Amino acid sequence: MALLGRINSLLIVRESDHGFYLDGGPLGEILLPTREVPAEVEQGDEVSVFVSRDSEDRIVATSQVPNCQVGDFAGLTVLEVHPQMGAFLDWGFPKDLLLPFGEQRCKVGGGERVVVKVILDEKTQRIIATTKLGRYLDKTPPRYETGQPVTLLVLEKTPLGYAAIIDRKHRGLLHESEVHRPLSPGDELPGYVRAVREDYKVDLSLEPVGYSRVTDLSERILQQLRAEGGHLALGDQSSPEKIRATFGASKKAFKQAVGSLYRKRLIELAPESVTLVTKR
Repeated sequence: MALLGRINSLLIVRESDHGFYLDGGPLGEILLPTREVPAEVEQGDEVSVFVSRDSEDRIVATSQVPNCQVGDFAGLTVLEVHPQMGAFLDWGFPKDLLLPFGEQRCKVGGGERVVVKVILDEKTQRIIATTKLGRYLDKTPPRYETGQPVTLLVLEKTPLGYAAIIDRKHRGLLHESEVHRPLSPGDELPGYVRAVREDYKVDLSLEPVGYSRVTDLSERILQQLRAEGGHLALGDQSSPEKIRATFGASKKAFKQAVGSLYRKRLIELAPESVTLVTKR
């Protein structure tokens, strides 16, 4: 069965002068135009296609695949705003994705990057985007473990830090103190669960939590030392900005990591430098 707005593997049922017709199940036969037909396929083969609507609202298949599909959350750029229809977004597809005014939580402008969910409009069955994401996030109590690696999609800047979607399911918060590099809506990056609070809100981190954070950063410091000939111009008295620029970590995390290396007698410390101990 073909799903509108998604990549499907469909059977070629017949050939015509215009291309191949595919078995779309309840959607009927779907045309894959000649220019879109992969080489060396024939009737009876299955082809991987994206099913969408053309400019005349007909259901068609294409070998061109957008950057996101129906059901996905994604960070997309606004190409232009139509005064009657809404904003058109770049989703890596020939036909731009419409974000109707009625689906905008806040009005968006040209060039802005927004986080959306790609959906099918219930009335028209057209593929559209929405920034009203609350209804699509998982409302069940999160079951994450402290330190669990997750994938984050940055939503927006808040007074406390950055809101993010966790593993395409729950909403969480990166507190300002946990962010040591610039972030923007739509950024997708690895993160970690710092804590699940009693009210089921999830605190996040961009660095490994607890001892794993120290060991991870310690390894990166050792790698950097070896790459720079055993000497690194960073130490206890180095500025937090300089440490963040080099390792993307807080000064506190850096001090814990170099302290661990020093106790293992792997490095020597100076106020503004670290030196790798050479074995004799």
